Parts: sequence; C-alpha cells; structure tokens
Amino acid sequence: MFDLITGTQERPLRERSLTSKIVAAVAHVLVILVILGIPLLMATNDLPDVPTMMAFVAPPPEAPPPPPAPPPPAPPAAPAPKAVQPVPTAGQFAAPVEAPRNVQPEREAPEVVSSAGALGGVEGGVAGGVVGGIVGGMVSPVPPPPPPPPAPVAAAVVRIGGKITAPALLHRVEPIYPDVAAMAQLTGLVILEATVNTDGCVESVKMLRSRHQLLDKAAKDALMQWRYSPLVLNGTPTAFVLTVTFNFSTK
Repeated sequence: MFDLITGTQERPLRERSLTSKIVAAVAHVLVILVILGIPLLMATNDLPDVPTMMAFVAPPPEAPPPPPAPPPPAPPAAPAPKAVQPVPTAGQFAAPVEAPRNVQPEREAPEVVSSAGALGGVEGGVAGGVVGGIVGGMVSPVPPPPPPPPAPVAAAVVRIGGKITAPALLHRVEPIYPDVAAMAQLTGLVILEATVNTDGCVESVKMLRSRHQLLDKAAKDALMQWRYSPLVLNGTPTAFVLTVTFNFSTK
C-alpha cells in the first residue's frame, strides 16, 4: 500500500502505449460530435409560430371645455349732474358771469305825479288808483268771438232702382263706332256706371264691364255728354247713380 502512494513500483493496469492514447483521443472526439450533432439534427426550417399581439388603442382624451365667457363690460359711469344755478326771483339780482367793462350806476325811475285827475277818478285820489276803487273805473272784458258756422253737410247720393226712378233724359249722345273697331269686327256690351249731380250733368263714369279699349273710350265720351232733369226728393235736388249699357254691333 505504501508502494502505490509513492509510485515507486509499477502499476499493472496503466498502459502508456501510443495506440491507447490515439483511441482515447478518438473516443473523446466522437463523444463531442455526438453531443453537438444531436441538436443540429433536431433543428428544422419551420419557424415557430409567433403569438398574435393584441394592441389596445386608448381613445383620444376629450377636448377640454371652452374657457368661460369674459364678464360683460361695466356700464359707463353716468355723468355727474350739472349744478343747477338758482334763478333769481323778483327783487333779487344774479351775479353776472363776466364783469362788464363799463359799470353804470342804476338809476331810479322818477316818480310821475299827475296833477290832473284820471277819468272817473275822485278828488284827492292817488295816481294809478288803489285796490277796491269805485265802480266805473274798470274796463269791461271783451266778449268772445262768435263760434264758426257749421260745415255744410254733403248731399247724399241715391241709386236709381226700386221706387226711385231715373228722371227724364234731356240730351242723349250715341257713341261713335271707331272705324278700326268696325274693320276688326269688335262687338260686345260695355256697361258703365254714371254719377249725375244735382243739376242733371254727368260728373264721373265708372267702368263695370269692359269690351275693348276703343269701344270703352267711345262709350265714356258719349255718356259724359248726357243730361238729365234734376232729381228732387222731398223738395231737395239730389245726386243719383245709374247704370248704362251700350251694345256695339256691326249689323
């Protein structure tokens, strides 16, 4: 046992030949190749599936509220009231704004004394009279002017019809058929409304039914020349209104 520790004796299991060293080196190389080759053989060309990434997008933040409206401008300050200067009453004098250049002393009005008595006065009376004088010294008031006369009332206009018949026609003028209207064979009825005054003269004409401008003018011109007897109602001449129809025909 002592010999084995110190190594002075030969060991039967220990070989120091070159062949054993080569075999041992080859064995180590094979073991290393096996360890490195197994992972390489198990590798494939397929890439591993990458898990889908789910992204959560937060909504944009809400817009901040608008700033509050500015306060309304302060109302303008009311102007200070002007000082009211007192108006001088009777018997008082107001100070002038600017002193006049030439100041003249105030003159007292001379007292006028009449030696003659006033009309209707008494002997020994005071000039100008006194309150409570005698009767006859006062002037009577002027009477008011008379009221103006009342405005004349416009006469009423009645319409012919019913119990009111038209007065006698004194002067009648037939309308002149225009040559242009006759050549164009313009025919038809023209209805007019005439207002007759208290003298029986036609004052105005109103168109109720028109046929043509030429026929309307001819009818108006003829009707304005008509004359009637005055219409008397209850002893008073009265204006009236009546309807006149003209028939224009080529036959």
